Amino acid sequence: MLEYFLQIIPAIADGLKVTIALFCVVWILSIPGGILLALIRLSGFAWMWRIVDAFVYLMRGTPLMLQILFMYYALPIIPYVGIQMEDTTAAVVSFVLNYSAYLCEIFRGGIQSIPRGQYEGAKVLGFTYVQTMKTIILPQMLKRVVPPLANETINLLKDTSLVYILAMNDILRITRSIVQRDFDISAFLVAAVFYLIFTFILTNAFNYLEKRLAVYDE
Repeated sequence: MLEYFLQIIPAIADGLKVTIALFCVVWILSIPGGILLALIRLSGFAWMWRIVDAFVYLMRGTPLMLQILFMYYALPIIPYVGIQMEDTTAAVVSFVLNYSAYLCEIFRGGIQSIPRGQYEGAKVLGFTYVQTMKTIILPQMLKRVVPPLANETINLLKDTSLVYILAMNDILRITRSIVQRDFDISAFLVAAVFYLIFTFILTNAFNYLEKRLAVYDE
């Protein structure tokens, strides 16, 4: 049994390249995307926030797997659109759009939790709207949204397994191939351990970040 584990671990670990790369790219792009959408939703431009509101509703109201399939299979055959994406591009675009919508609501709630008096104080000091957001509101908002942001980050790590439907060689697809080849579910246990290890790392990283930010508030 030990010898079998030693044989399959390198193969499954090879899928980490796709999983980690997708996770990092989506996380880096989704955070500024979510902040931008949140600011638009809170803006005074009705036509802009209505568009964003509809977009967020669409992304949150449909399964992520359906969005991935739509990006990869449906866009190329839609008349007058015909956008053909590679599997990696379709996955990244789908994930970024989906998680930007979810993070938009988290960031919007964080911004709205800041007392209105701080906006008025910044206005008295001569701050512009952009300066107020950049130097006063957004730093405080980021401190308050660490717990829900941590939850969405862990969800993102697990959701990366959905790319197996595009035949991308992530952890889940390689694991499934090994199980089907060897008729042994041990590979599932190895994959679970990999996910648990990364979840442990992310959880502790966010706990550390939350404690550090709490120290600065004292």
